[in-house]
Amino acid sequence: MATKMKIKKGDRVVVITGTDKGKRGEVLKVMPDEGRVIVSGVRLVKRHTKQSAKTQGGILSKEGPIHVSNVALVDPKSQKPTRVGFKMLTDGTKVRVAKRSGEEIRETRK
Repeated sequence: MATKMKIKKGDRVVVITGTDKGKRGEVLKVMPDEGRVIVSGVRLVKRHTKQSAKTQGGILSKEGPIHVSNVALVDPKSQKPTRVGFKMLTDGTKVRVAKRSGEEIRETRK
């Protein structure tokens, strides 16, 4: 079942629980069906790959998925973990807001 995700691709997040607690990174991928996100530099797993015509073989390190409840958005003002709220602007657009500071969360997609 897909859950409503308040964290989006490109957001800066901090891990709030688990073995990688305290690590910060950028969200690389969001998987709403599983309720998980992939964060750069968090939950690194080893993959043993066989050599092929395109890739070199060996042990590769890559990020694994982490549950969305184990990460918190980084407040753009104070750089601390915060919850996410929503606010309607005067022109009718809905924006995400950091609960800690009230600061608007800017989209950082490339």
